[in-house]
Amino acid sequence: MNRHVGKIIPAVPASAAPEIKTVHFADGRLAREWKTVELMINCYCRGHHDTDEVLCPECQQLHDYAAVRLERCRFGVEKPTCAQCPVHCYQKVRREQVKVVMRYAGPRMLWQHPVLSLIHWLDGYRKAPEI
Repeated sequence: MNRHVGKIIPAVPASAAPEIKTVHFADGRLAREWKTVELMINCYCRGHHDTDEVLCPECQQLHDYAAVRLERCRFGVEKPTCAQCPVHCYQKVRREQVKVVMRYAGPRMLWQHPVLSLIHWLDGYRKAPEI
């Protein structure tokens, strides 16, 4: 197993990255969860790749992948946090990337976005629906 602590390793070459995608969720809870994930990826990219407004190619790939996974979640509006979910829909490499991002961005989110952080923490107590 390749371990790269604190680094996002691209799953595909940057030249093969898809175009930037805008994501909108009709449900307020999913929209809030998406905003939290998006802000965490932005925080990580700013801190590790010295970017301001535009994500680096590796972080953009993770951003786009996370958007697709959230859009296609089988639980929809009943979705628990990924840590509580019985279905791991992320590829193993992507799951590790998100863990690295969350370990870095989570504590910083408490200061930058305290309300979103608190709500995300409370969502962690949400039980997953039966499969």
